[in-house]
Amino acid sequence: MSRPPTPVPVADDPLARERSHLAGSRAALRAMREDAESLDIKDVTANWVNAEVLARQIGERIKSLADLSDTPLFFGRLDYLHSPGADRAEGADGERFYIGRRHVHDHDGDPMVIDWRAPVSQPFYRASKKDPMDIGLRRRFGYTRGEITAYEDEHLSDPAETATTSKLLQQEIERPRVGPMRDIVATIQPEQDEIVRSGLGGTVCVQGGPGTGKTAVGLHRVAYLLYAHRDRLARTGTLVIGPNRSFLHYIEQVLPALGELTVKQATVDDLVAAGLEVRGADDAAAAVLKGDARMAEVLKRAVYAHVTMPAEPVMVVRGSRRWRVPAYEIEEIVRELLDRGIRYGAAREALPQRIAHVVLVQMERSGEAPDDRVQDAVARNAAVKAAVKAIWPPVDPAKLVLRLLTDADFLAVHAEGILEEDEQKTILWAKPVRSVKSAKWSAADAVLIDEATDIVERTHSLGHVVLDEAQDLSPMQYRAVGRRCSTGSATVLGDLAQGTTPWATRSWDEALAHLGKSDGVIEELTAGFRVPTDVITYASRLLPHIAPGLTPVASVRENPGFFDVRPVETTDQVVAACEELLRNEGSTGLIAADARVPELAEALTAAGIGHLAPGEETTAETRLTLVPASLAKGLEYDYVVLDEPQAVVDGEPDERTGLRRLYVALTRAVSGLIVTHSAPLPAALAG
Repeated sequence: MSRPPTPVPVADDPLARERSHLAGSRAALRAMREDAESLDIKDVTANWVNAEVLARQIGERIKSLADLSDTPLFFGRLDYLHSPGADRAEGADGERFYIGRRHVHDHDGDPMVIDWRAPVSQPFYRASKKDPMDIGLRRRFGYTRGEITAYEDEHLSDPAETATTSKLLQQEIERPRVGPMRDIVATIQPEQDEIVRSGLGGTVCVQGGPGTGKTAVGLHRVAYLLYAHRDRLARTGTLVIGPNRSFLHYIEQVLPALGELTVKQATVDDLVAAGLEVRGADDAAAAVLKGDARMAEVLKRAVYAHVTMPAEPVMVVRGSRRWRVPAYEIEEIVRELLDRGIRYGAAREALPQRIAHVVLVQMERSGEAPDDRVQDAVARNAAVKAAVKAIWPPVDPAKLVLRLLTDADFLAVHAEGILEEDEQKTILWAKPVRSVKSAKWSAADAVLIDEATDIVERTHSLGHVVLDEAQDLSPMQYRAVGRRCSTGSATVLGDLAQGTTPWATRSWDEALAHLGKSDGVIEELTAGFRVPTDVITYASRLLPHIAPGLTPVASVRENPGFFDVRPVETTDQVVAACEELLRNEGSTGLIAADARVPELAEALTAAGIGHLAPGEETTAETRLTLVPASLAKGLEYDYVVLDEPQAVVDGEPDERTGLRRLYVALTRAVSGLIVTHSAPLPAALAG
């Protein structure tokens, strides 16, 4: 009869010790949450307003302390040779830190888990055999459903140990994608970490090909900035701007998983609409012209053309006295306000006060002693108000833009020397419109109205803005985003090769200039962590045709992935390819030209295969998403079937844009790609 194995004491079992620390850390996190939940604020608030603010802050604190059972509380460990910041004398004791998504401390206040953003955590991402950064051991943990199942050690300061590729790191990068985008906090690479930890004061532009992690880097930079500059950004605000709602839904859980709950998300259309209903659409030529930066000067001319020089003096009557302000003095005031270049609305508000000041000077010369109340009263005088209305009338931005787009003579006057005659005809509406409400505004029109609104009244600036998929913005859209961070900074993310709009960005220097951040630093990520080698190599055949000179992405994945190009004759064979990939673990995307989506949806339904639309979360029962090529940007799936590449190209207004759309579609796969086609492949791929 065999005896049961003797239990190994925790002290002698490294894995058991780590599991014990995880259990203790979870208990400490629960205690922190319970402490926050038990806070009594009745006796510490002076009024109900303070009570509401404090209650909201406590509520956010409680949410940030949630323990997500399937999310590792810590993912790494650092054993320092010496205590950070201490004298590195021989024999000095080192310290051990567990690195995780948020800070956790015990009842004595001693840290059990260190936030990944803390300075002491930085060597977890940057230390190497060449530069150990005083780290004796770096340990990575492997998890299964939230429990530690493995660990992997690197003795960075041991010259006898050679540098190796982390298997756990590779496994985490290649872990199947199910549901929305997840954070990459456990897998941030040194070149990514440099961008993440760059300072708040500067704007950073990240050029990154498919799978280089640029979106994740941008989101983690926001999380880092909120950690390092929380008070300042709490006052000024942060914003993430994405290309569409599906994309924002896909990324929306990344920041909350890192404990950041206050970052707002929007599209550019959300920012500029401001109650305006967008019901129309422009053809490509009109959209390109409306998005041209020259339109800003046309709008500025049209706004300030409302200012007219006074022809008559202003007569202010107060009691039995009459005070006369000559027309030439008012003209001097108006010209001085125009020369200062301040907003149209701010200058309009300043004008009555300037006129009133002239009257006060006359009063003082006559022996009176007026004060500020008298000046305010004069500024509100009916004669002064009438003069201001005539000289500097109010401007409605939407009405102004409507007139520019419908009145050929008005447009010609203000576009002279800026837009050619044929360009003016391109943006003019064919039919007259009765009012702002009845107009069928396009997305580009909304940007023009936003520009005009800013000329009249300054747009509120945030502390930091992240702009993703930036390569697809027009110059006027860049200006609209730049207004939202005019006194703050930005993180601009994109890939010039994936620009799929007729007005797509030609260079990042040009984009930063339109954004108002010409001093921004441009960084390039070229190491691919998501797309398998065979897939990215195939897709890179398109680069000479869509972005000459751009560095191809080099996949660092050890697993080459699954890749196949299949001629097919029927839609049923495309469905069969989906069924084949669904036998694997993880998510599958069927990407097709927009026009082919209804036919494919019908075929999937007939075959009894449930499918989702982009942005909808996959489940264990439904793991296939049917994706129109126009919405594929920014999304990723474990496996992809790409239907009819030539149809994707043909769905765009020109070949280069079509090939760029195809490049996007080809690079959405994490583990495998099947390309199906009945028509010949595009010549750019055939090589």
